[in-house]
Amino acid sequence: MQGLTDKTVIVTGGAGGIGSATCRRFARAGAKVAVFDLNLEAAQKVAEAIQADGGVALAVRCDITSRTEVDAAVATTEAELGPIDVLVNNAGWDIFKPFTKTVPAEWDRLIAINLTGALHMHHAVLPGMVARGGGRIVNIASDAARGGSSGEAVYAACKGGLVALSKTLAREHARHQITVNVVCPGPTDTALLAGVAEGAANPEKLIDAFKKAIPLGRLGQPDDLAGAIAFFGSDDAAFITGQVISVSGGLTMHG
Repeated sequence: MQGLTDKTVIVTGGAGGIGSATCRRFARAGAKVAVFDLNLEAAQKVAEAIQADGGVALAVRCDITSRTEVDAAVATTEAELGPIDVLVNNAGWDIFKPFTKTVPAEWDRLIAINLTGALHMHHAVLPGMVARGGGRIVNIASDAARGGSSGEAVYAACKGGLVALSKTLAREHARHQITVNVVCPGPTDTALLAGVAEGAANPEKLIDAFKKAIPLGRLGQPDDLAGAIAFFGSDDAAFITGQVISVSGGLTMHG
């Protein structure tokens, strides 16, 4: 990937499956990576692994649902690693229930993590990118936002909102040379998917159904996503903005 050497990258949910794979991919390309996660111990393990391989990484505890914590975490990152060049909004959470079985408290948490948290991150990082005249934002949504997904109504609504937000910000900030793009994972072998499956009546049957529905015949792996995310964060994607790409093994083939 071109143009990532010495760039400062924030990855939210950086200690999770897709997040940690993404942190490692950016670090291998020469970027300085801030591993944002609610679980500081897990974030430190990711940062230490990157450092052991000769990369530059910083573990930062951050609850993205709190604007105060987001502002403090961004300030810490800039003080330690420099101005933010790339923001990857990856943190997410889901439950698997029919909509009518969910309750408002669950909606609040889903919205706070999957949508409001990303709003906080954009709002904290964009002014600096505007002032410097450039930047890359990569938002991790979901194919649930593109085609719907039974049992994930509120999650899908949040991710659909993130797609719409991304396209709007791409238009607003194109004149500042800031690109905003979206990667939509299909079913991916992560702790999040395992947690979703636990809410199903038959978790093994659900996972097997996912595999059978995917033309390439398997669940995605975190490393399958990391390359697409790093691409959008790189100079190779300098003339791409407001776009949505599915990384789903062919499960969705939107034009």
